[in-house]
Amino acid sequence: MIPQAFIDSLLQRVDVVEVVGAYVQLKKTGANYSGLCPFHTEKSPSFSVSPSKQFYHCFGCGAHGTAIGFVMEHLGLSFPQAVEDLAGRVGLTVPQEQRDGRSEQDRAESRDQRARLLAQLSEAAQFYKRRLRESPEAIAYLKRRGLTGEVAAQFMLGYSPAGWQSLQGVFADYAKPDLVDAGLVIQSSEGGLTKRYDRFRDRLMFPIRDERGEVIGFGARTLGQDEPKYLNSPETPVFSKGHHLYGLFEAKQAIRAAQACWVVEGYMDVVALHQHGIGHVVATLGTATTPDHLRLLMRRCSRLVFMFDGDAAGRRAAAKALEVSLPVLQERASLQFAFLPTEHDPDSYVRAHGADALRDFVRSALSLSAFFLERAAFGQNLQLPEGRAAATAEARRLLALMPDGELRRQIAREAAERFQTTAEGLGV
Repeated sequence: MIPQAFIDSLLQRVDVVEVVGAYVQLKKTGANYSGLCPFHTEKSPSFSVSPSKQFYHCFGCGAHGTAIGFVMEHLGLSFPQAVEDLAGRVGLTVPQEQRDGRSEQDRAESRDQRARLLAQLSEAAQFYKRRLRESPEAIAYLKRRGLTGEVAAQFMLGYSPAGWQSLQGVFADYAKPDLVDAGLVIQSSEGGLTKRYDRFRDRLMFPIRDERGEVIGFGARTLGQDEPKYLNSPETPVFSKGHHLYGLFEAKQAIRAAQACWVVEGYMDVVALHQHGIGHVVATLGTATTPDHLRLLMRRCSRLVFMFDGDAAGRRAAAKALEVSLPVLQERASLQFAFLPTEHDPDSYVRAHGADALRDFVRSALSLSAFFLERAAFGQNLQLPEGRAAATAEARRLLALMPDGELRRQIAREAAERFQTTAEGLGV
């Protein structure tokens, strides 16, 4: 727990005008500053920041708060993360209760390591970005996929050269442990000899950024026949696949404007949809959707659309996403499931049919309740008592995952009617 005295001191040290002004173009209007609200779409400024009260308020959507609240809402951070972010800006160290048994020195060393790894990942991203211009094969691949230089620059796309130690020309001390810790270099021992080589070689590079825009890892696609086709950064002190989403930094303004987010499976899906004017899109990082992914997104918008391939594998992935979603559902949130034709992924669909066709397709996505009932009845013959009993048992299992509330009761009523059972039969 962060002491209240520290929070009060922090709010005295930071300037809300400076904090907001880093993300919103503000203009002095009398004693206050005004600009376009970053939390909803508007054409005339209704967003006001008061330097005397150290407070912001939008007269359009009602958003208001302190510098801490602004950082939480705008960057999608938790309260402790927002305090940590602001404290770092003014050179303060956040005091914490020693619940994890770590000393203040251990925490300081962890912060120092994080800063070093982020600096190295940023430097590597810039190196890969420069090398993209020197790879005709990588450029040709992007052109075949219909991507422009503008969208490539927006996502900091790059190219990792084919050499085993290309990063040696970037980092003077190629042997330092931090390069391994950052996931940029692999170290192995064989026959008493230690070998070091670049993790990413001859691949199209997709930098993964956190909510602040810091590069925390990479996704890398082969340009040849190498396996795997996509290679991700390993888990590191700054990167965890279960906690981060590709494209969230680039999509946050579009998500806020649309009050919706589409969740897809591939890096190229995200970039291609941005290319076609659909910006409220993120991708999981080669892993299934996690509760942390959902909490991260539900802080930003009220409508999530999971987009999967329409084949059996896509349906299985969607079923897993459904189960992960149920325990963390918020009643104000709307979750939907869209299944593309089996011959398409989002990238190929939008290139073949256009952005408007994809938007129309998503409008017909299954609601969470509809997909819930579909999964409960999957493989069962509801004309038979045995089939209805099996579907009831599965619905009871899924309902048990949900928090108590009106949505759970409404779905239970529909399940009871469809499977010809009672609330007691469903455990509600």
